Parts: sequence; structure tokens; C-alpha cells
Amino acid sequence: MIRVGLVSDTHGFWDDKLDAFLADVDEIWHAGDIGSIELLDNLSKKRTTRAVFGNIDGGATRLAAKPFLFFECEGVKVLISHIGGYPNKYDRDYLKLIDELRPTLAIAGHSHILKVMFDKKKNLLFMNPGAAGVSGFHSVRTALRFTIENGAVKDLAVAEWERKA
Repeated sequence: MIRVGLVSDTHGFWDDKLDAFLADVDEIWHAGDIGSIELLDNLSKKRTTRAVFGNIDGGATRLAAKPFLFFECEGVKVLISHIGGYPNKYDRDYLKLIDELRPTLAIAGHSHILKVMFDKKKNLLFMNPGAAGVSGFHSVRTALRFTIENGAVKDLAVAEWERKA
């Protein structure tokens, strides 16, 4: 069993509310637009961090993170990319990865819109954690927390805060 905290679009922002919500997770997964190498380094000091870079991330962050991640966790095949779209409207490159790798959990960020849905056509659970940072058009900040155990995603929790810090 592993407890995961899922965030995206922090744009260099992290606060005590995120720390509290993710206090008991084993790993943090970041779906891009991290915003600074310092934030990524700080997350990595706290616990295992898996991160992809986003379109706003600069050179040092792009060297430390990957354009996409594909790995298996507790029997769940996980694909993480920053730009991905969502079921029935996937980004072309993300769809190619889905078709090639056949994940059971597909994660993307970028839109700043929280979305969790099952894609019947691709037989996968899709998650976009929304935006945890304060930069962008979104009115609320969001993050997800869940457990992966025996090949299943369980105990999904959503946190929402006002956008202002």
C-alpha cells in the first residue's frame, strides 16, 4: 500500500495548507508547471517525489524532471504528463502514449481544472489535480490524495482552498 499526494501547476508556490493535506503521504506526484527547481528540491527532501516538467518550467527544472513518466506502483500502471487533455479530448501526443503504454491510471495537469473520471474506451482512470498554486485563472486551489493497493486506487480525497495565499 502506498499513499500518494497528487498536485499540478504549483507555479513555484507551496504553503502550509498543502503540507498539512499531504502530511501522511508516502510520495508526491507532480504533474508539471512546478515553477522552480527550489520547489522541486524542497519536495524531494520531504519524501519521494515523481515529477514531470510543464510548459512554464525552465532549464534546471527540465533537467531534473521528465517530459512524462511511466511506472508501475502496487500493480497500477501510471502515466503522468503535463499536457494531456482528458477522456475523449486527449492531446495527440498523450493519446499516443496511452495507446502504446496502456496505463490503468493516466494523469495530466495544465488545464488548472480538477477532473477525475473513468475512461471506458481506454479502460483507465484519468486524473487532473487542478492547480495547487496561486498563478492562473482558477478561482480555487486543488490537490488530490489517494491510496494505491492491490492494483486499485482507493480512498480518494480532494482538497480545495481559496486561490489567494
